[in-house]
Amino acid sequence: MKMSPQEFLDWQSKRITLLAMSGAGKTTLANKLPKAKWFHYSGDYRIGTKYLQEPILDNIKRQAMSIPFLRDLLLSDSIYISNKITVDNLAPVSTFLGKLGNPDLGGLSLTEFKRRQKLHHQAEIAAMNDVPEFIHKAEDIYGYHHFINDAGGSVCELDSADVLETLAQNTLIIYIKIPSTLEQTIIERAKTDPKPLYYREAFLDEKLAEFMDIKNYSSTDLMPPDEFVSWIFPKLFESRLPRYQAIADQYGYTIDANDAAAVKNEADFIRLVANALESKP
Repeated sequence: MKMSPQEFLDWQSKRITLLAMSGAGKTTLANKLPKAKWFHYSGDYRIGTKYLQEPILDNIKRQAMSIPFLRDLLLSDSIYISNKITVDNLAPVSTFLGKLGNPDLGGLSLTEFKRRQKLHHQAEIAAMNDVPEFIHKAEDIYGYHHFINDAGGSVCELDSADVLETLAQNTLIIYIKIPSTLEQTIIERAKTDPKPLYYREAFLDEKLAEFMDIKNYSSTDLMPPDEFVSWIFPKLFESRLPRYQAIADQYGYTIDANDAAAVKNEADFIRLVANALESKP
């Protein structure tokens, strides 16, 4: 969706998709918008509560069944297990993705890791394709005129033109670009606190082979999970930047992460987006 700054300002039902690398401040920016006026749609929340809910619970139950005390209670229907995914707590989703590596250190086999990666890929596509329906429901059921889509950090990895077309037709796509001065900070933060991540399969295969060759690992089952995540993140970060920029160039607009961090309220946000539209013919 493309429009002039004035068209955006006059738009009575503003619908925006925020795209960004993890750590760029996407969710923080979305939370600056009043929830009484803006319907907040979280792609990761939708993934966890709709499309990966059952696999996430199965994973938790599998772990519980390995503990005799909990196993007996589960088999006798004395307890039940549920997750408490919220927009602010998406840990069950990332925990389900898991980390590739030594099972004795909590890692996953390559087969199981790729299975979960594929499930997440399918779920993220479905969650983004749900955006038009939720735009309609937000206004029809709840009376919201404005809609913000806080998309997941791996949307640029989906390689789905249909998803991008759907988002572009129904929302104004805004890419939050991380300035070079902040890139190393985000990379170092990820290295010290490695989180489960989604990778394109071709990217994973290429980098995994490189990592195993450098470290002389004969099997992924010998790899410390955190070591691989810490090693690959800078390369993943670098590979995603041009992908996000290409999406913004073709379908939307770009704002600077520093400018996004300076937003204090809805008025600041509207002004920031309008300026982005004005700077791009």
